[in-house]
Amino acid sequence: MADNLHEATFADETLPPRDAWQSIKRGWSCRCPACGTGNLYGKYLKVNDACPVCQAEMYHHRADDAPPYFVMTITGHVIVAGILILEKLASPPTWVQLSIWLPALVLLSLWLLPRVKGSLIGYQWALRMHGFGTPAVDVDIPPENPLPPVGADMPPGRY
Repeated sequence: MADNLHEATFADETLPPRDAWQSIKRGWSCRCPACGTGNLYGKYLKVNDACPVCQAEMYHHRADDAPPYFVMTITGHVIVAGILILEKLASPPTWVQLSIWLPALVLLSLWLLPRVKGSLIGYQWALRMHGFGTPAVDVDIPPENPLPPVGADMPPGRY
């Protein structure tokens, strides 16, 4: 079975390349990375299973923890830089700093999160990662020594 998986992994070289920058830009605009017209999201961060226009499957994405990490990094740099610059220029009271930067932090994070996630999904689509274009790569291979189900043949006692 491993030989078949190895062959499927290298089948991508026969497919035409996809423009990664275009896909990232389409994802940034929360559009389908394949056609650029369909909505990527059905709700705020809920990715459509398929594009409503071109029917390209989007359920393959593995955005997971990367978008929040990137958003925290970006917003942290922007907000901390703003706090330091304002403190150096005007030295306002703490309540003024908080009233400016807390809403800015929340709004910037909420604005960036779907765009960063869309960009990451577009990048995955362009590189045919996680089954975008080669579903045979993501076929679940059962482990050679699967663990027994919880509670099966377990001696009684506390664990």
